[in-house]
Amino acid sequence: MTAPDITSAPPAKPWTTEDRRKTRRAALAGGVGTLIEYYDFSLYGYLAVVIAPLYFPSEHPVTSLLSALAVFGTAYLVRPLGGIVFGHIGDRFGRKRALMATLVCMGVGSTAMGLLPTPAQIGVWATVLLVIVRLLQGFSAGGEVGGSATFISESAPSHLKATYGAFTPMGSTGGFALAAAVAGAVSALTTDVQMDSWGWRIPFLMALPLTLFCLWVRTRVEETHEVTETKHEKSSPVRSVFLRQPRALAQATALSAAVNGTAYIGLTYMAIHLTKQLGYDATPVFWVATTAIGIAAVAMPLAGRLGDRIGTVRLMAIGFVGFIVLTYPMMGLMHLGLVVATLAFVVIMLNSAAAQVGAYTILPQFFDKQSRYTGVAMGWNLGVIIAGGTAPFVAVWLVEQTGNILSPAFFVMTLAVVGLIALATVRARHTQGT
Repeated sequence: MTAPDITSAPPAKPWTTEDRRKTRRAALAGGVGTLIEYYDFSLYGYLAVVIAPLYFPSEHPVTSLLSALAVFGTAYLVRPLGGIVFGHIGDRFGRKRALMATLVCMGVGSTAMGLLPTPAQIGVWATVLLVIVRLLQGFSAGGEVGGSATFISESAPSHLKATYGAFTPMGSTGGFALAAAVAGAVSALTTDVQMDSWGWRIPFLMALPLTLFCLWVRTRVEETHEVTETKHEKSSPVRSVFLRQPRALAQATALSAAVNGTAYIGLTYMAIHLTKQLGYDATPVFWVATTAIGIAAVAMPLAGRLGDRIGTVRLMAIGFVGFIVLTYPMMGLMHLGLVVATLAFVVIMLNSAAAQVGAYTILPQFFDKQSRYTGVAMGWNLGVIIAGGTAPFVAVWLVEQTGNILSPAFFVMTLAVVGLIALATVRARHTQGT
């Protein structure tokens, strides 16, 4: 079947009031759920500077931090497994059921993180439990964004795919902003001793009520993929993706690596850069991160509207070019005070808004409906492993190896070039149906 070229916005089709209501409800459920998931998932990154000496004590602070960031990265290793499992559920039994399951897994994992004993209490087993809980969080996250993007895309009309598709990255980016805000609030309201002792647990324990609220929201949406559509399908969704749609998977993986690698420098590493490399106090840095990432999240719907006007490929290209041109000079200005650092941070994150909205809109259009959830989840998670979860570790390592605190900018610029190359192959691709 030949479908419209995804490099330009499709023409508008008749859209009823009932369609609008269903789409808005689906976008809200997808976006809010993703926000809660990524609030839970990203807290570890923001609290790594507190967790590191507790679970990885060392005479060298950088060694402790690298160990904590390595555990942060292990969560990404199981994300493809989560994508396969939840993708199979979503493609065979319905998107809604899979998205409810991802929330439960993340809520359990985050609540457990807030209750973990420390090595001072039970020895090395505390570190083992920390890794296990992070793996559970990674497993859950592996099924979330692919499912949310697929669910919203299938609910949205062709002429507003990017406008509503923006709710998924707005949720994931907003989750990082919310995590930074909560971490900042707890840091401001506690002393250093209190924060190290019990304060860091509070943000994780907030996951339980947030998860329950989001589960309620997701019970109110309508399914977009009926079970009867695939019950006679003999090939598993993951087999279909790898054997029948390898080109789509390769393109999705390349774009994901570029989008996540560039985004995670801002979402996870920049707070470390401002505190460890530039010497700013941790509490105001939390608010800097909240402001910059929050502005990027708010900009997502605007980026979505722009994408529907000029095409999502062009929107992503604008973001990647912005990363190439602006990342190094913006990082170079951050030592001039927190006000300047905040503005520079915002500029970097606005590039991410364009790249993320474009990616979340395009990827669901690469795969056929019977294996779409699995395809999007697999492509996205493989890219995250390549460049997303490793971004903060690589950034710290680059600074240590080169002695240049701006060296992470070259990592971002390289990935942006990869993104532009991947986009060049997308221009000739067509969607495979709604």
